[in-house]
Amino acid sequence: MTIAQQIKWDFKTNGLLVIRDKNGKPIYLENSDGVWEKYEWDSQGKLIYLEYSHGTWRKWELDSEGKVIYYENSYGEIIDSRPKPCEGKVVEFKGLGLFSMFAPGGKYKLVKV
Repeated sequence: MTIAQQIKWDFKTNGLLVIRDKNGKPIYLENSDGVWEKYEWDSQGKLIYLEYSHGTWRKWELDSEGKVIYYENSYGEIIDSRPKPCEGKVVEFKGLGLFSMFAPGGKYKLVKV
């Protein structure tokens, strides 16, 4: 049951059902056919999540300049270009004793996470 059905929304009188957050941003829209969309916004007022009544969704994360650094959707697509705190760091590995031929000690630079 949709929100409009639950509250017995009269589309002929009131038109499209729109629920807004405290900042006036829409968080839920529904039409007379029962088709709805849900929205989420970040603290800067930028859209970060969108879900549709037919079952699909997508979400993303933005950097301080508003560029998309993470994207994911209900089809399993993920694009992650967020900064990795360990990339480029040098780590020292002491080896594994008898097994050092398979895992020799030394310093290694992490190039990709």
